[in-house]
Amino acid sequence: MAERFHVGTRKGLFEFARRGGAWEIVDVQFLGDPVSAILAEANGSLYAALDLGHFGAKLWRRDRAGDWGELAAPAFPPKPPKPPEPNSADEDPHSWSLGQIWVIETGGVPGRLWAGTIPGGLFCSHDGGASWALNDALWRMPERRQWMGVAGEQPGINSVLIDPRDPADVRLGVSTGGLWASGDAGLSWRLINRGMVNEYMPPERREDPITQDIHRLARCAAHPEILWCQHHNGVFRSEDGGANWGEVTAIRPSKFGFAVAAHPRDPLTAWFVPAIKDEKRIPVDGKLVVARTRDGGKSFEVLSEGLPQRHAYDLVWRHALAVDESGQTLVFGSTSGGLWISENSGDSWRMAEARLPPIAAVRFPEA
Repeated sequence: MAERFHVGTRKGLFEFARRGGAWEIVDVQFLGDPVSAILAEANGSLYAALDLGHFGAKLWRRDRAGDWGELAAPAFPPKPPKPPEPNSADEDPHSWSLGQIWVIETGGVPGRLWAGTIPGGLFCSHDGGASWALNDALWRMPERRQWMGVAGEQPGINSVLIDPRDPADVRLGVSTGGLWASGDAGLSWRLINRGMVNEYMPPERREDPITQDIHRLARCAAHPEILWCQHHNGVFRSEDGGANWGEVTAIRPSKFGFAVAAHPRDPLTAWFVPAIKDEKRIPVDGKLVVARTRDGGKSFEVLSEGLPQRHAYDLVWRHALAVDESGQTLVFGSTSGGLWISENSGDSWRMAEARLPPIAAVRFPEA
């Protein structure tokens, strides 16, 4: 079972470690700065992306010796000039300036990292984050111009899944722009995710793959063909790497949410944190719960032991739920700064002895 995890918040990066049977904060970095993404590699390196607003997005790495150093953040090329005709098909509606690093993942080979950003850029590094290159093949796809914004702003890549059997096999989740696949490490891309439905689109476009609002993707590491998706208006499951999806209708107490975690070995088990959608975005009936399925989504248990069941208004963002390599230890954090830990696969939870700033990301070290 895991011995430590990291929490990225609106005001710093917190490291927790197990001490005498309890979880304690053992390190605090970037106090006062918003942390938008975390990656803890198996080799001991730790990456933290900062969203400093007016001062831009920054990227830092802690090496295996424990020393921090700033890296070059991903950068977009200059945006071409606008076409002479207004509303021309050649005009790109999206920004070409980095707003936020939203997710960082290892690439399956030494030194390779992937970063998904807002706006919806995919960047790759082959030197451990020292330099980055925009994935031009995806950026030049004509369909990218149809991507829609996160909360009415710019689109973003929130999920990057690498097949553990093949580092060239990549899946991306875009909010809002569907699920994209590459079988050649990003040299070419195709839009997949047949079977998803977007309820807020006009009827004729509800099944259009590019309109699908992917909140978060998760993959079973031992069975990489099994993918789970927390969508804007439902939960979906795929058994063929994301090409085809079936809606999971049994989830309770609601189908809306942002986070999903897949069991690393059991393809039938996954966890979600449901909420009331759209203009409210709070737990149903003021009760904070976790929904767990152990039969591939046919049924769900509503887990509440140790979680607040009265006047709870905690929302859990996309990257703020994580499970360790054993499938036993789970952690999730909320927009209200609450942090809860389970060491029995979610059967019961206890709140960490810390009042944290709003939590954007929770991460265990890579296996």
